Amino acid sequence: MPSAPPVAAPPALPGYRHVYSGKVRDLYQPLDGSAEVLVVASDRISAYDWVLPTTIPGKGAVLTALTLWWFDRLADLVRTHLISADDVPPAVRGRAMRCRRLQMVPVECVARGYLTGSGLADYRTSGGVCGISLPAGLIDGSRLPEPLFTPASKAPHGEHDENISFADVVALVGADEADALRATTLAVYARAEQVARERGLVVADTKLEFGHAEPGGPLVLGDEVLTPDSSRFWPAEQWQPGRAQPSFDKQYVRDWLTSPASGWRRDSGAPPPPLPEEVVERTRDRYLEAYRRLTGSSLPLGA
Repeated sequence: MPSAPPVAAPPALPGYRHVYSGKVRDLYQPLDGSAEVLVVASDRISAYDWVLPTTIPGKGAVLTALTLWWFDRLADLVRTHLISADDVPPAVRGRAMRCRRLQMVPVECVARGYLTGSGLADYRTSGGVCGISLPAGLIDGSRLPEPLFTPASKAPHGEHDENISFADVVALVGADEADALRATTLAVYARAEQVARERGLVVADTKLEFGHAEPGGPLVLGDEVLTPDSSRFWPAEQWQPGRAQPSFDKQYVRDWLTSPASGWRRDSGAPPPPLPEEVVERTRDRYLEAYRRLTGSSLPLGA
């Protein structure tokens, strides 16, 4: 199913050439030919493999600021693609990063500490997740006996990533690379889970992307990291297995889209409708609250 087109064309930036737009980010290459890329987080939001026709004001700034905050806290675990978030064009300052250009690994690296989402669906049909057997009797929101590396294929833009087994990862990238991806993903998750729990948040799961700056070089953490777009954050004091958890991520948007109020059905083939103002505001508030809870400070944004 193809995603709806972005709501607006990415801006032209002096000294850069636009090369790609994903669901949320726009990528630019410098005209001087240097081996870097400008990663710009837009205010677009996606759900169910569609780019929605409504933006969430300030969302790109939250994603960028939170990614930078996490990069600082992961620096001893893994290299990142960040060069600078300061020396960027004024038009995108606050939501752009100059980054090393990477050859990306063709695997979505997912760590799960709790059972929900596609992991729960897998468990209900197979008794495990990504080929990893789990105890019987787990329910939505259950804490897993230990965090799991549950990779997914990187589907073409507009299509849905599919959970795959560790053996599939080995077939794609080789045993050594697969071991490194699993170990690094779980190390990042363990650090994030500890940091977030100290601040009253549960990291239920998170998706990471890695690449290489040079052939045969070490893994480099790329893209965004531990944001409400790529992770499920739950308030620890309200965690209660057996029900949908309150969250500081885009689950609020997903829930509205699948409610009778939206008038939209996932299997209809039609693009989702625009989001009501109330859904936009409450989603924005959740992103800002995730930032505040994690960092201990508020992110100043324009109205």
